[in-house]
Amino acid sequence: MEFSNVIIILLLILLLLLKLYLAYGLWPTCIVQLGGPTWNVQLGRRDSTTANRTNANNDLPKPSMDLPTLIRNFNNQGLDVEDLVALSGAHTIGFAKCSFARQDQPKCPTSGGGRTILGPLDPTPAKFDTIYFSNLVMMKGFLNSDGALCNDNQTYGLVENYSQNGWAFSVAFAKSMIRMGSINPLTGNKGQIRVNCRKVN
Repeated sequence: MEFSNVIIILLLILLLLLKLYLAYGLWPTCIVQLGGPTWNVQLGRRDSTTANRTNANNDLPKPSMDLPTLIRNFNNQGLDVEDLVALSGAHTIGFAKCSFARQDQPKCPTSGGGRTILGPLDPTPAKFDTIYFSNLVMMKGFLNSDGALCNDNQTYGLVENYSQNGWAFSVAFAKSMIRMGSINPLTGNKGQIRVNCRKVN
């Protein structure tokens, strides 16, 4: 194949990728770069012009919640038990304050100073994988809310499945991310479509 033909093919591929990005919001994200799935981001959602920390703190699940409270919290947002377990899998990435941790976390101090020290949510905090769920099966969840997922047959069945089947976890996670992105969308004259997503127009 001539060099000029290779350049043309590469340009066509880049054009197709750009078209997918503009049409569907498909583009590598931090989740993908860490080994996770991709999904079609719904476009055109209106953004709020204000933020309310109190409402956010009331709506977001807390690391100390037990399973019935977690289920109720997710149900209040139109999400179900499958969403709860799949989205909890986001804890395969990142860290949390040791003050939120369950007892006996090896990366956290046994006394003093734990309020500011961070511990990994699972042994591979920079990789999107199933280790988080494998840890739960071994009763080694970092947060109380993580360990709570093993306190019921329905949630434990999902935890066990995702610990053994990365593809099933990735599919469920992407589906639940789309559902979470559809919580209480602003319509009509409420909110705005931002020119720059980082700030109000």
